[in-house]
Amino acid sequence: MAADTTDLDELRDQARRWLDDDPDPASRDELHAVLDGLPGTAPELADRFAGPLTFGTAGLRGPLRAGPNGMNLAVVTQAAAGLVAWLADQGGEGPLVIGYDARHGSRAFAERTAQVATGAGRPALLLPRPLPTPVLAYAVRHLGAVAGVMVTASHNPPQDNGYKVYLGAGLGGELGAGAQIVPPADTGIETAIRTVGPLAKVPLGPPGEVLGDDLVAAYVRQAAEVVDPTGPRDLKVAYTPLHGVGAAVLTAAFAQAGFAVPGVVPDQAEPDPAFPTVSFPNPEEPGAVDKLVALAGTIGADIAIANDPDADRCAVAVPDGAGGWRMLRGDEVGALLADHLMRRGVTGLYATTIVSSTLLRAMCTARGLPYDETLTGFKWIVRAGGRAEPLVFGYEEALGYCVAPEHVRDKDGITAALTVAELAAGLKAQGRTLTDRLDELAAEFGVHHTDQLSVRVDDLRVIADAMARIRAATPTALLGHPVTEASDLLPGADVVILRTDAARVVIRPSGTEPKLKAYLEVVEPVADGDVAAARQRAHAAVAALRTEIATALGL
Repeated sequence: MAADTTDLDELRDQARRWLDDDPDPASRDELHAVLDGLPGTAPELADRFAGPLTFGTAGLRGPLRAGPNGMNLAVVTQAAAGLVAWLADQGGEGPLVIGYDARHGSRAFAERTAQVATGAGRPALLLPRPLPTPVLAYAVRHLGAVAGVMVTASHNPPQDNGYKVYLGAGLGGELGAGAQIVPPADTGIETAIRTVGPLAKVPLGPPGEVLGDDLVAAYVRQAAEVVDPTGPRDLKVAYTPLHGVGAAVLTAAFAQAGFAVPGVVPDQAEPDPAFPTVSFPNPEEPGAVDKLVALAGTIGADIAIANDPDADRCAVAVPDGAGGWRMLRGDEVGALLADHLMRRGVTGLYATTIVSSTLLRAMCTARGLPYDETLTGFKWIVRAGGRAEPLVFGYEEALGYCVAPEHVRDKDGITAALTVAELAAGLKAQGRTLTDRLDELAAEFGVHHTDQLSVRVDDLRVIADAMARIRAATPTALLGHPVTEASDLLPGADVVILRTDAARVVIRPSGTEPKLKAYLEVVEPVADGDVAAARQRAHAAVAALRTEIATALGL
């Protein structure tokens, strides 16, 4: 009992020290309420002070709440001060450009970042309103900025927010110009953040310059140039931004490119940080696109497209041939886009990640095109291949696609949507569909059926225990076939890869959410041109593989 009392006293002391330095009256009131609830609120207080949010290659991401283990004005002030100090220590020159989405706190966090930058003597440029992450990534290069900050939690739950950093050419180099940071920049920034003193002594300058709509117009103009201006344009599209910030930019880009403006889900069209019509604002989650496919059916759409809330991801749904709609997997869209670019004669490096389908590798091998495979994350994809080959296309199975690296060196849900529309319109002009093209690819390369075993947890120890279990008792056979390769990527990455002659499994913790993920793939040859039968066999095999892997992980 004495130890518990001592622990509680230490927590109170930590909270009071935090309160003395917290610049936000609202979060101070919030923390006072937690203190007033002691001892009943001790677990919550302990969680808020379990440690600071760590600045990694994904920047910061966490729940909106007072305390060091949350996203709040104090944490953002400290992060911004550390970032601008690190930029100065690295000799970085140029303005800091800052974007933000429509989540709770995003604008305030962006404005505080601008004040910290100007207080340190560095120009700060704020995007004119809540805008997609790709616009910020574009702006870093377009404006010659030393770095960019995007305040967003992407597709995380409504109660979260985040803080992503991009580097300009001066510090990011040729491959990292306008791309998300990679080591050692993340650890350097984290170190600088931890050396920031009392927040009251962080100088705050003027609010910086708010950029005009000419920047957004430049992004839209270049996005529209991604597609062939002479191609077919007869296509009806249903669209949802899932209460995020994508609608205005996407519809403008479609109009600029000569497509009809998509029909937009009415009650999801405007930004809303509460995301009231979805249980989880991620198009991959069950139910998230129900309203989209309902609209698609009502208006007789050819395809349906969803962006995630910051519009860097793109989901595509197609008619299923039985009166309903089917969401394409990220690997399917990735293969369609790659194949489309190849057919257009786009040569250069095609890249994806270790958790994506092996179909892209097979396509590049057959067509004599360079291919590279990276760890997960677009920060690695855009640096694929080094300087030997220019990247022309990259994708990750989590609905992220980069169809124009010279435009945005990151995943971009706007240009991906345009390119999907270009492909679908071209096929429609021939009396065919995206599904027909997928069948063609399957007939040529075999059915590459992918799926995912994804487990969200409240206790991160569940993930650690599962990873330890698979390493201690690695399966020697999957689906009755011997495991021919078992790779453990520690210490560089917490990833285990298992392969047989016809299957592959990649197991890793999510880098942005409390999830354990196992990426499953079965390759099924097509016999006598019967793609449907091959798909059925592959589907059954992946279902069995899911069960085997869940058992091996102890889930």
